[in-house]
Parts: sequence; structure tokens; C-alpha cells
Amino acid sequence: MTFYTIKYIQENQKSDKAVFYVLMMVAAISMIIFAILYLRDRFATRYRDLGIIALLFLLLFAGVQYEKYTQINAQKSQATQIIPFLKSIARDNNVKESDVMANATTLQNGMIVRIDSKNEDYQLNLNDDNNSYSLTRAHVIDHKVEVK
Repeated sequence: MTFYTIKYIQENQKSDKAVFYVLMMVAAISMIIFAILYLRDRFATRYRDLGIIALLFLLLFAGVQYEKYTQINAQKSQATQIIPFLKSIARDNNVKESDVMANATTLQNGMIVRIDSKNEDYQLNLNDDNNSYSLTRAHVIDHKVEVK
């Protein structure tokens, strides 16, 4: 079972977008080049076709980037919910924030919260609007724990 600390959750909210930006730039530049070549010699329709292919690649990369953007925003909003939750558990149990871990990076019903200094595990029970919670003592079957 893998548990995640507050530090890990805060540091892993970043995403690597450089590859898609490079691919989008290559597609845009090639589309411009093929458009210029087509306008120079309108009888060479291969440049028009290549320009259209470059445009389609540009649209494909933009769509993938937008989908990734919406997924990252959803993950960030859920991760921003779990950080105050873990901090409140640390405050309520009078332990350091680094001692509180969860087995998920997003706030979800049924996840396991571990207080490492007390060596105790709890199962999270959220109400319907995620504004209040209760913790019940849980016993983990597999005690092999990986902390990230």
C-alpha cells in the first residue's frame, strides 16, 4: 500500500507541458511554411495537402492539451481539498503535519489515513457535500507500506 505525505501532494501538482508545446509549434510552423509554398505555386497541390495535414495535427495537439488542462485542473482542485484535510487531522491529533499520510492524492470517501507517529490507521467517511468527516479506526491487512 502506498501512502502520500502533504509534501509529496503539494510538490506533484505540477505538470510537464513542454512536449505538447513543442509539437504544437512544429505543426504551426510547418503549416505556415506549406501555406507559403502553396501560395507561391498554386499548381503544386501537395503543399496545400501537407498544410492541411499540419493544421489537423495542430488541432489534434491543441485538443489533447485542452483535455490535459481540464484533467489537471480537476486534480488540483481535489488536491487542494486534501491538503487542509490532512493538516486538520494533524492539528486535531497534536502531531506534526509530516506524520499524517493518506493512501490517495485526492480527497475521497473510504481512503485510509495513517498517523505515522502513533502507528494508527483510520478510514475516512465523508458526508455528501465533503464539508465534514468522521474517522473510524481501520486495520490494514498488508503492513508493507511505501511512503512517498
